[in-house]
Amino acid sequence: MSDDREILELLKKLLSKPERKIEGRVGLEVESIGPESPHGVYVFNHSSGKWILRQIEGDYFKPWEDGLYVIYFDNAKCPACRGYDAYWYPFVKLFGSAFKNSHYVVILCDWFTRECDSSIAKGSFEYYDIHASPTTLLLYVENNGVKASKRLEGSKRIDELVNEVSNFIKSVKGSQVSGSG
Repeated sequence: MSDDREILELLKKLLSKPERKIEGRVGLEVESIGPESPHGVYVFNHSSGKWILRQIEGDYFKPWEDGLYVIYFDNAKCPACRGYDAYWYPFVKLFGSAFKNSHYVVILCDWFTRECDSSIAKGSFEYYDIHASPTTLLLYVENNGVKASKRLEGSKRIDELVNEVSNFIKSVKGSQVSGSG
């Protein structure tokens, strides 16, 4: 019974408008991103442990250097995304720095491209062809180009995220070894 009440309360909270939206500005630092957050592209800062609103305007998210990118496509009005948040944010804080040259990104709109106040977030949903939420996109960038990608649709637990990222890295590294002979 209490599970039903909790679910109903969560749905009520998700479906109601946030009491106040946070004003969006590049450089904004937050502990986590939620329905009240401005739309745009957020990047995790390992040293401060905070998310920084990196871009609001632009065409679409483009990796800025070589390495692993773990990108969470988040819709503020998505109940499944709010559930995924309970795994995503602890995963990034606890395991994010364990993966070498890794970057963690959240791309936030209210509802895909239909309800989005950020041109770069909207363009990113379009460019990466995201039609389900939550979706986590793994990109491996080398020599300024995407060498490998993998799409994870739906909510993943922390252990599943660790396994998916580890296996993705192994598959990329394995293709480097087999391609170098």
